[in-house]
Amino acid sequence: MLALIVLLSASGIAASVSTHTLTSKSSKNQKVNETARTRKRMRRLARTRRRVVYASHRRRHRYYEHFTANSFIDSDATTGDSTAGEDPVVRQAAADALGNMNGTVLAIEPTSGRILAMVNQKLALSSGAQPCSTIKLSVALAALSEDLITKDTEIRLGRRRRMNLTEALAHSNNAYFESLGRQLGFEKVSYYAHQFGLGELAGYNIPGEQLGAYPDEEIPSKLGGVGKMCSFGEGVSMTPLQLGAMVSAIANGGTLYYLQHPTTADDVANFQPRVKRHLDIASLIPEISDGMAGAVTYGTARSVRLNFNEEEILGKTGTCSKDGTRFGWFASYAKTDVGRIVTVVFLQGGRPTYGPKAAEIAGHLYRNLYDHNFFIARPAVPTNTADVKTVETTQ
Repeated sequence: MLALIVLLSASGIAASVSTHTLTSKSSKNQKVNETARTRKRMRRLARTRRRVVYASHRRRHRYYEHFTANSFIDSDATTGDSTAGEDPVVRQAAADALGNMNGTVLAIEPTSGRILAMVNQKLALSSGAQPCSTIKLSVALAALSEDLITKDTEIRLGRRRRMNLTEALAHSNNAYFESLGRQLGFEKVSYYAHQFGLGELAGYNIPGEQLGAYPDEEIPSKLGGVGKMCSFGEGVSMTPLQLGAMVSAIANGGTLYYLQHPTTADDVANFQPRVKRHLDIASLIPEISDGMAGAVTYGTARSVRLNFNEEEILGKTGTCSKDGTRFGWFASYAKTDVGRIVTVVFLQGGRPTYGPKAAEIAGHLYRNLYDHNFFIARPAVPTNTADVKTVETTQ
């Protein structure tokens, strides 16, 4: 065999192997036929890619709001406060919790309307600010009063998303309350807001108290109309006292008291509650309680639990900004058999100011009160409105 190979090589005979594929010329012109499904998927991928590119471009040019107000103060904001008629334990607990934040803390006995402490009274008695998401309490009660919803009624918020009142309050969902506002309409939203004390003085003969503002007509659609009024409180100015009076009515079962701020020991000894009006909301309070409790347990106000877990707290946060100032609200009450108290924390400033920070301060306040045995039974403290002698009055 070897001899044969050598012989062939020597004779110049060579073998060649063709590497061309065994296909006809016509096969070069064949096309791959795409199915309609494949073409549809390719178009969808192309659109997705365009959205991703656009989103990336938008993120690179993201707008950050510029704040001009300060969240902290160097001077003592409590200078000039009238404290002789306040509860000294509550006063100290509130002042320590607020620290050097630019804000005010209000503590109210909900079964009488007595202000137990008001830290930074100049700010607390001012004309107020946009209520942000705390306005949702008023809107929720309005929708429940009109039988528009129950706490379990789900509202469609998008193609695949639905939410009920409990979750909407806990997570402070704006779209949910904008929808409620549009369904209610401005007239009903305004009526119930005034019933709950907005647009009128909350206090009874409190020197220096200023009035918040509630518009006489729906704000323009370019500003969001009644929807934005019900999600952010757009166009509304609310005072800490107004919010405190409304939450006190929720805490006590429906009695809207005039808030009173004793300034002397004699005022405390002769204190007599004054009822502004009775609200027909007793049956509705359980409908919003789960949402207010959820806000503290797992929602926007869970920062309360950084400092306090011993008692159940129900509340609502609010965060928004206007003209370079950011606002942070938190209104709440301790749902206890004794020592029931309503607190309102209102902050103003820059980026460090927001609703969860106000909730954190409230948690400090509750912790301070708990450590000073505030939630221990004391016979002199009434536990419900039936134990309180009230005086119907107008102002």
